[in-house]
Amino acid sequence: MHVKISHRFVYSYSKPVQLGPHRLCLMPRSIGFQKLIQHKISFNPEPCHKFELLAAGGDQILRARFVGSTDRFEIISEAELITSPPPLLSLCLDEQEPRLPYPIGRLNADLLSNLQGWLPNGQHDPAAVALAQEAIIGSDQHCLTFLQQLLEMIQERVNYTQRHHGPPWPAGRTLRERVGSCRDLAVLMIECCRCIGLPARFVSGYHLVEPKPDRYDLHAWAEVYLPGAGWRGFDPSGIGAVDERYIPLASSSNPELTAAVSGSFSGPPGVVSEFSWQIEAAELSMKQP
Repeated sequence: MHVKISHRFVYSYSKPVQLGPHRLCLMPRSIGFQKLIQHKISFNPEPCHKFELLAAGGDQILRARFVGSTDRFEIISEAELITSPPPLLSLCLDEQEPRLPYPIGRLNADLLSNLQGWLPNGQHDPAAVALAQEAIIGSDQHCLTFLQQLLEMIQERVNYTQRHHGPPWPAGRTLRERVGSCRDLAVLMIECCRCIGLPARFVSGYHLVEPKPDRYDLHAWAEVYLPGAGWRGFDPSGIGAVDERYIPLASSSNPELTAAVSGSFSGPPGVVSEFSWQIEAAELSMKQP
């Protein structure tokens, strides 16, 4: 799929403010089955300093600093890329499909941060542990069967809803409320995978659903590391195993580090801010060789 995406952010303030440092995760990946052709970010007002850095997960992050005052802040990210379907997991794993629970000692140490629990003491949420144990029953400890059963159970027990504000809920709350946003369901799946030894991380990006909706929004899903197949995406609030219509921007063991735009401002007492966004996507014809 050959696509162009434009993502526009507009922040308006009732009185002039000073913009603090900002961190942006808006560059689509250019690895594996996603090739970035070009990417551009424009600002109004322009930063006095901006610099790129490579995040711990390998994604490219932009930091920006500003001087002066403004009552309006605008960011426009424009990307052109080509995506292709990921290879079938059954072919990648062949006869080496991981058996569960997967021994932590067999994993590369770089993956260990993606096994930690979400509770303050680093333990796994008991509700997620119970769900994972239920999903593993009948899977004969086969990884792909477990993942399919886990996806089905999450979709049966939690109704998807949009929720634009606030951090992801813990797994226990999502199961208790029986409703959750895409990021809530992603965290639930991540926690279930981690507690049986499968590294998992949070992903923020775009899902170019069909038919085209009236309005696109940022989306969140999970990536699970499968020995022999690497990081692979799964969307418990969508189709399950992700395809070429999913475009990741950033991934991390900590969801807060995947925010498209994060920053601060300071101003006079009583200043009020408003935020709006617009995401446009256009599919282009693939050039013939």
